[in-house]
Amino acid sequence: MKETINVPTGLDGAVWLYHYNGYVHFSHRHEELEVNLVAQGSASYMLEGKRYMLARNTQIWFFPEQEHLLLDCSPDYEMWILVFKASLVKDNSRDEPYRVLKEDNPGHFCKPLAEHQSARLRRQFDELQDVKSDPARFNSGLAYAMMSAWHAQCAEERITPSFDLHPAVERAARLIHDEKEPVGIEELGALAGLSASRLSRLFKEQTGVSLVDYRNKQRLNRFLSLYGQGRRVSMMDAALSAGFGSYPQFHRIFKQMMGCGPAEYRRRVH
Repeated sequence: MKETINVPTGLDGAVWLYHYNGYVHFSHRHEELEVNLVAQGSASYMLEGKRYMLARNTQIWFFPEQEHLLLDCSPDYEMWILVFKASLVKDNSRDEPYRVLKEDNPGHFCKPLAEHQSARLRRQFDELQDVKSDPARFNSGLAYAMMSAWHAQCAEERITPSFDLHPAVERAARLIHDEKEPVGIEELGALAGLSASRLSRLFKEQTGVSLVDYRNKQRLNRFLSLYGQGRRVSMMDAALSAGFGSYPQFHRIFKQMMGCGPAEYRRRVH
């Protein structure tokens, strides 16, 4: 799902401290460069066929159009999130070693930073939040924060190991992501090249999320994209087009994952 990040007018990006709230996360991508720095707790990310385990002080980068998904988090999980518009990246990436920041999907970058490096960055990010009302200071500080975060990334020799997903798991994830019509677990296993039971077990082992939950998340993701503000299509039509087999199934899963029913969600949207 392509996400539009609402950056306030006059600012070249955004910064915020994310606190895990127990709600569902969706696979997404966007036009901006993004960096996450874990402040507390642990989590796992799925990024283009690889799984990364993140702990305190881990820093991970997402380049424009890279599909990524926060799979699961510990209850105390917190991370700083910074996003940078292309114009800011271009203006501040002319020299080495920053040129890679403006490249088109140069690869995966995930490292555990030293405590002193992480603490310095967290202080910068915290200060940035206090000057959002001053665009000139914020934009200058954001550029400096981006370069500081990348400098810390390059200075650290350790890397966070990635876990390559089994080809069948990656294929199943892509099939679910691109699903147009409801596909049963048996059929999904056949398409991925494994039995349904073997695929379900392997999917859970490698991603930390059950195959059924992952499929429901993607369907709900499509529903939210299709439904939008509720002015173009009815909730029923959006649910069926998203891949749910029936409205009762959609209602049950929606409430379970969103923490409220569809009607309450609609009131909040409006």
